[in-house]
Amino acid sequence: MLEDEDNEAELELGAPQRPALSKTRLIALVITVTGAAFLNTLGVQAAVIVLPTIGKDLGIPDSRQQWIVSAYSLTFGCFLLLWGRLADVYGKRFIFIWGSAWVTATTIVIPFVNNEIGFDVLRGLQGLGAAANVPTAIGILGVTFAPGKAKNYAFSCYGAGAPMGSIFGNLLGGVIGEYATWKWIFWILAILAASVTIAGYFIIPVPPIQTISTTGVKAAVDWIGGTLITLGLLALMFALTEGNVVGWSTSWVPVLIVISVVLIVLFVLWQWYLEKKTTRRPLMKVSIWNNMKFSAAMITMTLFFASFNNYLIFVTYFFQDYLGLSVIQTTLRFIPTGVCGVMVAFVTANILSRIRGNYILMFGTLCVGISALLFAVPIPPNTTYWAYGFPAMCLAVFGADTLYPSLTLFTAHSLPQEDQALGGALINAVGQVGRAIGLAIGTAVETAVIAHKKGTTVSNVGNGEAIRPGDASLLSGLRAAEWLNFGFAITAFAVVLFAFRGAGKLGGKH
Repeated sequence: MLEDEDNEAELELGAPQRPALSKTRLIALVITVTGAAFLNTLGVQAAVIVLPTIGKDLGIPDSRQQWIVSAYSLTFGCFLLLWGRLADVYGKRFIFIWGSAWVTATTIVIPFVNNEIGFDVLRGLQGLGAAANVPTAIGILGVTFAPGKAKNYAFSCYGAGAPMGSIFGNLLGGVIGEYATWKWIFWILAILAASVTIAGYFIIPVPPIQTISTTGVKAAVDWIGGTLITLGLLALMFALTEGNVVGWSTSWVPVLIVISVVLIVLFVLWQWYLEKKTTRRPLMKVSIWNNMKFSAAMITMTLFFASFNNYLIFVTYFFQDYLGLSVIQTTLRFIPTGVCGVMVAFVTANILSRIRGNYILMFGTLCVGISALLFAVPIPPNTTYWAYGFPAMCLAVFGADTLYPSLTLFTAHSLPQEDQALGGALINAVGQVGRAIGLAIGTAVETAVIAHKKGTTVSNVGNGEAIRPGDASLLSGLRAAEWLNFGFAITAFAVVLFAFRGAGKLGGKH
């Protein structure tokens, strides 16, 4: 029987009796929480596509347009862990609904703001809401489904949400950018977010009343730890985001990176102290990293995000900046990823309980790597899209829609019921860090190669020195960035090959 197992309070509780849910309601629940992950990446990618249009309408210079996207990503990535713990303490259902409602409200207001600062601030507030509902969605699935086929389908569906959101974000941004005002992107997102909020209220079951256990661990939010990790991640991601804009030699950039590392180290030491020396529950148990497979899963997720997300970005640059294609022409070339993604999500749900986890993860990392490789090798740019672009798009989503659900499901199995939302936060947080680091390095590599080929300085290229479609130096820079993405994926493959050797079936009843 499919049952609800919402162990909602963070009080070291005994396993509660779960109310039985109908199959229809469980399916609706999976679709609802998957909507949070889908909308998160949909909004980011759609905004990327119409970035120049928004910048022109609001009078934002090219050098600062990235903050339209970065303001959202910054708050989303940095508040994940804190919101994950708050959800485990105060209730996953409550935090999910609150976060979704917050996303809805901020998204409605954004199109009515006509100045740069207000727009960026609201984008940051929008990311704050997504940081609340995305990890909580994983926690809800983790405590609702017992290990088995139903849980495999649930996590495969959820795991497909994020990559599918990126893909459909390209499509939405392309269509809206070509035929309507960019404001409709946010209004459509607001309508979808409101639907998720309402569905969450009616579909996610109210958790049963819990009783306090006598294990001696005090239920509370570690605000000191939450502050340290949030400030540390804010400093790190801000420095990585701005480094390619102001230049890595700018004095405050390396200083900020050092400060971020110090804060993160202090966070780890504080968590160790709480876990080993007190009866207070830390924000994150340091001991979970003693599990080699768990640590390897987080490293793999970091590398995967660095490779897959940056693959999508640099392929977009290839189509638009190098080939000179319009937004809608670029959008059409991403359609195969959406079609393949839907099919792969269903296949993944079936193979999780039949094929060993290390094989699935190796397949996923190789697919993502080969997709980047096809844009890295010197294939003549005038070669038909069907010869390399089409297979690359399909392989990318083959990798994303097998690897992401597998690692998400593994994380859910690795953590106890009271840490499920935190686990969802953790896997998303390492992904965001991987995305930021990968994009920073990738942009630096691309810029350096272009500067070398043109015989100019990196700063001149970074400041927008004219590069026209068909520029050979631009092609070299984009290929160098894709070689980097290939390297990230192959490194992830090596981690899986070593750390998950002999791993069992991720979707088994264990």
